[in-house]
Formats: sequence, structure tokens, C-alpha cells
Amino acid sequence: MTALLSISHLNKSYALGAEKLQVLFDINLEVQKGQFVSILGPSGSGKSTLMNIIGCMDTADEGEYYLDNLAIHDIADDNLAQVRNQFIGFIFQRYHLISKYNVLLNTILPLLIRGIPKNEAIARAKEKLELLGIGKRLTHKPNELSGGQQQRVSIARALVCNPAVLLADEPTGALDSKTGDDVLALFEELNTMGHTIIMITHDQKVGHHAERVYHIVDGRLYDEQTMTTESSH
Repeated sequence: MTALLSISHLNKSYALGAEKLQVLFDINLEVQKGQFVSILGPSGSGKSTLMNIIGCMDTADEGEYYLDNLAIHDIADDNLAQVRNQFIGFIFQRYHLISKYNVLLNTILPLLIRGIPKNEAIARAKEKLELLGIGKRLTHKPNELSGGQQQRVSIARALVCNPAVLLADEPTGALDSKTGDDVLALFEELNTMGHTIIMITHDQKVGHHAERVYHIVDGRLYDEQTMTTESSH
């Protein structure tokens, strides 16, 4: 079975004055369509850099990255924004909603950027907002919503373009534990509906809601399943 997302032998460094600081070392990762995967790691482990590369916000120095059979490593930097808009649905810790826009307008923005007619964009946004239990808040501004409601709007915005992958960066980081659990239950529900989810987090409890857990330590990625198998021998 061809993986929806496949990364092989990926390395990434940054220039630090005259020196080079290597942040990612020989990363290999496969995610199948419909999988719910988490990448767990502490601050400074390289998880944000890996997330930025998966999300087509940054590029690797070496290695191959295929997303939905598209060779991302061969795409010019100028065209990555288009790939992001088409293939990745981002869910951020701080929601990144535009404060002067209401819920509906925040949700339809990615579709308008794509050139989808406004009527169709509104219909699609309403459907996702309804699905996420926030259909009655269309005219509310972000500051009139709770943290959990804002995160639901950001999930709806991520879903409207029917992305290949939902990429969630510390999605419960700004929420209290009860609301965080609600959001994770929502992810599990979306996953059962067939959505592919990659969640980046430092929180062990949050990370283990995924069906497959990877750990990133000092820029190296380990599959928890393999680690557990190896340590039991």
C-alpha cells in the first residue's frame, strides 16, 4: 500500500553564524490514509522543524518527501504555499483566527483564497461548523467564543478544503483539561470518518490518543511500537 505521506532520510540544518546546527537527522516516516499519528517530543527536540517541513512551510536539506504521490522535495519554494492550501489543514494551539472577522468569514477564507465561489464556500463552511457543533455561532467574533469554541472554528477552517492531512500543532495547549479532552474526542471522531491526522505535541497523555505514536528526541524520530518491541527483547 502506498503511504499517503512518506518521508525518507530527511536532514535539516540551520546556519548559526559561521557554524551549521543540524536539527533533524535521517528522519523516516510513513503515514497511511486515514491514520491518526502523533509526534511526541519536548521543547528543542526538532518537532516544530519537522512539523514545518510536513506542513510545507519549510524545506529539508536532504531527503525525499512525498505527499499524496506529489514529490514535495522537487517543488520550488514559491509554489509551496499553493501545496499547503491544497493538501494541508492546519490546526494551531492559539487558533490563529482573525479577530475582526466572524466565525463564518474566518472559516471560508481558505476557500476564497482557492477561488471557490462565495456561495459554495459559505455552504461548505456551514456544513463543517454544523458538524463541529458550532453552527449557531456564525456571526460571533472570536472574542465572543470560549477557547474550545475557537478551536472548533479553527478545525472547521482546516476541514473546509478537504485536505489530505490535518496537521495539529499542540491543539490542546491553550485549553483546560476538560475542553482539551473534548477536542481530542473530536479528533478521534474525525479520524473514524476517514480523516488523516498528524498531531504534534509535548504532552504524553495527549499524544497517546493517536493510534500510532512517534517520539522525536534530539532530532531523531523513533516509532514507539518499534521501541517497545526492541526493549522487550
